[in-house]
Amino acid sequence: MCYSTGMKLCNCAQMREIERYATQNLGIPGTTLMANAAQLLCAAATEHLPAGTGVAVFAGPGNNGGDGIGAAALLIEKAVPVRVFLIGDEKKLTPDSVEMLGRLRSRGGELESFTYVYDIERYLKSSGVIIDAMFGIGLNAQLRGDALTAVKMINASSAYVIAADIPTGVDADTGAILGDAVNADLTVTFTMPKQGQFIEPGNIRCGELRVRSVGIPEELTDSVETGVYSVEPENIRLPKRRHDSHKGDYGRCLIAAGSVGYTGAPALSARAATKSGAGLVYLGVPESVYNIMAVKCDEEMPFPLPCDKNGRLAANAASELLHRAAQCEAFLIGPGLGKSPEIAELVSSIIGIIKTPTIIDADGLNAIAGSRGVLESASCPLILTPHPGEFARLAQALAPGGRLTAARSFAKANNCVLVLKGHRTITALPDGSAYINTTGGPAMAKGGSGDALAGMIASFICQKFTLKDAAITAVYLHGLAGDLCAGEIGEYSVTASDIIAMIPKAIRETQSLSGCSPSG
Repeated sequence: MCYSTGMKLCNCAQMREIERYATQNLGIPGTTLMANAAQLLCAAATEHLPAGTGVAVFAGPGNNGGDGIGAAALLIEKAVPVRVFLIGDEKKLTPDSVEMLGRLRSRGGELESFTYVYDIERYLKSSGVIIDAMFGIGLNAQLRGDALTAVKMINASSAYVIAADIPTGVDADTGAILGDAVNADLTVTFTMPKQGQFIEPGNIRCGELRVRSVGIPEELTDSVETGVYSVEPENIRLPKRRHDSHKGDYGRCLIAAGSVGYTGAPALSARAATKSGAGLVYLGVPESVYNIMAVKCDEEMPFPLPCDKNGRLAANAASELLHRAAQCEAFLIGPGLGKSPEIAELVSSIIGIIKTPTIIDADGLNAIAGSRGVLESASCPLILTPHPGEFARLAQALAPGGRLTAARSFAKANNCVLVLKGHRTITALPDGSAYINTTGGPAMAKGGSGDALAGMIASFICQKFTLKDAAITAVYLHGLAGDLCAGEIGEYSVTASDIIAMIPKAIRETQSLSGCSPSG
């Protein structure tokens, strides 16, 4: 497996330090950076400005506002009608913003106080573009007063909205919405992308995201270790297979899943593992549903295991699973298992003995929720794949701080790979780093999608991917398959089976970008 690290995402503190170093240590004037940002905003505005319309700029007193004020000055030079509305006190403008205000006034423009302008809404009706330059990445408190009113006005407008660096109201570190937030059509972010632009719900408010340089040397940004990355198409590399390979070269996958009433989940996981390239897939199910699974599975190999009176796996199924797992490269436990004291005992006992890399999903996670000691005593490499509800039950003692912070803390504290599912799934690693996925959408909000993902992760581990690469690759391809399905049959009708059927096309599209040599 070849993997290229994705685009680095920074937080507010890291961005401020980069800017401080650039101005104080490298001697780059802050006004130069601001003027370059203004030029980028001006270019974006003229690109999307309908003929015969004007531009409205909403500016705050900080440097983000200075970017907008500078853009307005440049637009005036191009004979574009523009008005600048100040949210805040002109006396609090930063020195660099004061310089931009001088440029604006020298070109015949003016800074209008939002508080005292009566015709803003009327002007917005004739505006083709709105530039949001109120607060940028520095906002960390709930919007209120004029700022909140301005956000609501912008969102009610039909104009094309361009956010300078980040939409006002989006927390740049967590992606949280601070009371309300601008719905941008385009976000022009400067120097480096920010974490909150990739995490829900903030990422939804960003629209199209463009990362542009304002003159800070790449050597400086390259040297910053953020530990957080986005996963882009060019980062996923699937090796070509050797012509002389056989099924044994692509691993043996063991899945323990299913119960009475839940026979779809094991079938979906097993089929996804096969479609993702595993050489052999074994499926252990309660003997109560074995006959059903034997009919459902053609390529996969189901076998019966002891069950309780309710048709769920019994605790004494552990010995058979451990025996078989020792002959496999990956073990998945959880999909459709149901809940019972015996399931909890089964999962806990296996985790404490097994050496095979293990993926815990669905009811496997429910079985260990509230029992943190189970993870501490694990004898195998672990990947956990919770959805938000399951994660809340697992991470009871972790302090809040947003999905990204919580995922990174949990993975590090429990020495596991955590795949926190949802829109923009986060894969967090034991070293504290995290990878935010960029594929997938609402078409995948169907039962069984998570079962398919768990099977895909197990499959890539079988194929000798590292746990990190298996998780990142599976999450990306799973989302891409969902996107391809949505494109072909629409968002409403996509099923987990459709996603699995689309895995081959997702793999082909990804392989077309691969520069890797054959595996083996």
